[in-house]
Amino acid sequence: MATHTQKQVSVLTLSTLAFTVCFAIWMMFAVIGIPIKALLNLNETEFGILVATPILTGSLIRLPLGMWTDKFGGRIVFFVLMVATVVPIWLIGYATAYWHFLFLALFVGVAGGSFSVGIAYVARWFPKKRQGFAMGIFGAGNSGAALTKFVAPTLVVAYGWQSVAHVYAVAMLLMAILFWIFTYTDTKHHVPGQVTFREQLLALKDPNVWKLSQYYSIVFGGYVALSLWLTKYFITEYGFSIKTAALMAACFSLPGGVMRAVGGWISDKVGAHRLTWWVMWISWICLFLLSYPQTDMVIQTAKGEFALHIGLNVWVFTALLFILGLSWAFGKASVFKYISDEYPDNIGVVSGIVGLMGGLGGFILPILFGAIVDLTGISSGIFMLLYGITWVSLIWMYLTEVRKVPVIRTSAIDTLE
Repeated sequence: MATHTQKQVSVLTLSTLAFTVCFAIWMMFAVIGIPIKALLNLNETEFGILVATPILTGSLIRLPLGMWTDKFGGRIVFFVLMVATVVPIWLIGYATAYWHFLFLALFVGVAGGSFSVGIAYVARWFPKKRQGFAMGIFGAGNSGAALTKFVAPTLVVAYGWQSVAHVYAVAMLLMAILFWIFTYTDTKHHVPGQVTFREQLLALKDPNVWKLSQYYSIVFGGYVALSLWLTKYFITEYGFSIKTAALMAACFSLPGGVMRAVGGWISDKVGAHRLTWWVMWISWICLFLLSYPQTDMVIQTAKGEFALHIGLNVWVFTALLFILGLSWAFGKASVFKYISDEYPDNIGVVSGIVGLMGGLGGFILPILFGAIVDLTGISSGIFMLLYGITWVSLIWMYLTEVRKVPVIRTSAIDTLE
């Protein structure tokens, strides 16, 4: 008979591995979308829609999945979710038309909803003082975005983009089986029928939940969007091959995933507000620098023309992305530390709402990226957009948590009663 500590370790380990696999699959179009774009002769906006479609489903389903997790338990919901995606993933390898990919991507996107299941499932196995760290470790499964950038390009080059779908389908099935064998159910974590869906949805009336959703829309939504877009960005801007571009993009995705555990630990130590505040300022600085397009200027001087080039070379650009990914990893952890501190009895539904809004950011942003590039031709315009969103978060945080403007603050307890 396993001890409680052994169960904690097993649940955390298998949940993190399962989430990593789910996230890698959720991000698969970031890589296979590039040869599909060439095959179907898609423009930038159509490419943005293609890579963002799984994000839409994975976002919209997070709220109901979080509610079901609170009522029925994370183990069964997580297992069913993984099994349900296996066939759609496999069928992607046989798609030939644009609408085929979009249709199947909607079902594959369910894998992205695994976050709101796993975060609530894991959190309830740990005491409050260790929840931030535990949720941070689980959230490190975001590194699945980097995993896809290591695995998928190799498969594409060696066996064609269709092989990625088939390998990922098998991996998902095996992961689901391992998850079911080595995890546990604790009925104390859920009492079916005690809380109605209507009561859970009252969290939508809490302005604080919407504020946390705004924070998450940049630290997670921005992370997802850039993870989907950066491989193509490196190909377009710096002329790299798909394998090299994916490797460079992983310099953002990898720290943005694995360092979330460290962010959870820091959140436990210094508090969610302080860490999130610094994350937003660091993001603001990085995005400001990344926003500046490659520019050539000719200055008329007394001695003739003086040519000047302003822009980031690939190494400075990648270093700034690394710092941005690192700060967003901390921010993703700190936002969920807010949730575990302020909504201990409603983690599933609140994390579902916040995750949904963050995921919608990950869906909308790649489409906006494509539209910006199509309309302006300026690739760095995507960072200008993210810079503006970060401004909104900073202003909202300043008003509600620094200045403490009362009209925007509402007690979670009052709202949920």
